[in-house]
Amino acid sequence: MNFDYYYGDESNQFAFYRIPRQLITGEAFKKLSTDAKLLYGLLLDRMGLSAKNGWYDDMGRVFIYYTLDEIQEDLNCGHEKAVRLLAELDTGKKGFGLIERVKQGQGRPTKIYVKRFTTRAIPPQPAVPQDIRISFLIPSPLWMGPCTGTN
Repeated sequence: MNFDYYYGDESNQFAFYRIPRQLITGEAFKKLSTDAKLLYGLLLDRMGLSAKNGWYDDMGRVFIYYTLDEIQEDLNCGHEKAVRLLAELDTGKKGFGLIERVKQGQGRPTKIYVKRFTTRAIPPQPAVPQDIRISFLIPSPLWMGPCTGTN
C-alpha cells in the first residue's frame, strides 16, 4: 500500500476539544448552557498549554489567559454573550463555579483558574452479603434435586 502524507493544515483534522461527559450527563449540570459547556472544553484545552508554559501561581495551581476578544472569535459570538458565558461558568451568584477569574489590574489580562468538578473519593459500594448460597432448579426428566455442583 502507498499512503499519502498530510499537507499544510490537514494535520489539524484530528485535533479535538474534550468536554467532560459529566457536563453532559450529570444532573448538577443540566441547566448549564451548551455554549458554556463548549467554552469549558476550550478552557480545559488551554490548560495544557499553560502548564507547558509554566503558568502556575504561588500555590502550584495552573491558570490560563483567555481574553474576551479570543472567546468571541473562537465561539463566533458577540461581547455580551462571551461575558454571559464566563459568568455562567464563574463562581458568582448565578455561576456554576467551574472557573474562577482573578483580575490583575489595569492593562493586565484576567487570570482564569479552571476548576476540577469531580472528586477523588471513591463512591460508596453497595453492601454485599458475605455468604450467598444459590440453588438452581433445572427442569429435566432426570431431576434429582438442586444443583450443588456435585451432581
